[in-house]
Amino acid sequence: MEFFKIKRDIPFMRHALIFNLVSLITFLAAVFFLFTRGLHLSVEFTGGTLMEVSYSQPADLNVVRSTVATLGLSDVQVQNFGTARDVLIRMPVQKGVSSAQQSDRVMAALKVVDPTATMRRSEFVGPQVGDELATDGLKALASVVVGIMIYLAIRFEWKFAVAAIIANLHDVIIILGFFAFFQWEFSLPVLAAVLAVLGYSVNESVVIFDRIRENFRRYRKMDTMQIIDSAITSTISRTIITHGSTQLMVLSMLVFGGATLHYFALALTIGILFGIYSSVFVAAAIAMWLGIQREDLIKGGAKKDEDPNDPNAGATV
Repeated sequence: MEFFKIKRDIPFMRHALIFNLVSLITFLAAVFFLFTRGLHLSVEFTGGTLMEVSYSQPADLNVVRSTVATLGLSDVQVQNFGTARDVLIRMPVQKGVSSAQQSDRVMAALKVVDPTATMRRSEFVGPQVGDELATDGLKALASVVVGIMIYLAIRFEWKFAVAAIIANLHDVIIILGFFAFFQWEFSLPVLAAVLAVLGYSVNESVVIFDRIRENFRRYRKMDTMQIIDSAITSTISRTIITHGSTQLMVLSMLVFGGATLHYFALALTIGILFGIYSSVFVAAAIAMWLGIQREDLIKGGAKKDEDPNDPNAGATV
């Protein structure tokens, strides 16, 4: 299915160096913010007490912070949650003090300042559980990366595997960079979104790689750059249909899903946008610079050369 058909191949690879320099700068900026600011890990990872407090009117976060500080608690995170009247308070584990005692002390102090303050929920996650979740999350991420590389190396060629995994890690680091820069909460749902983006991005790379392999078999007189340009151009309509539909669904979750799905949908939104970009301007370009050629992908005879601009030549993805 195609909404439109482009008669002439777009010279994407002619500008690959410029686009990859932009990618490199964005990637380095994301790494910088990850090291300097770090991720705003949820209590699921760090361990501690989480309180959700509701007020009858918009809460003054500075007043809430100063009130909690008077109790001698340090490294307390206070932020709005959902609306301006809802406040989320995260407190680290205190030795000799239970989570319930900690919550009661904080709630009593907040009620002195504003009697309308109401505690909606209070949760505790032990540090050991948080460490285990972080470790399991890293293992899951590593397993996905290794699995993708093995799959692409078997289906295509190791150069494509290296190119795709660099592009996918590029997407993941940029997502984490956004979360580090804006100090958005990084929770288990966000980790799930990051893993989903890895699988989503590799799907687009596989489609382009498959068309590149097909073009190498069909167009024997075209060089590698022309082959890649033709492959990307011929899949543009599919990209617009699939990614546009997915992005509409994700944006719906972002706008109407509420606070529970907010950061999950936000991570997916960023990941899908950069996934499209990286599949075209990162993965394909790296494969080209690694020296991918006809002999790497064709083990049998090649078909007769066809005109790449012939609307009747080959199949359409």
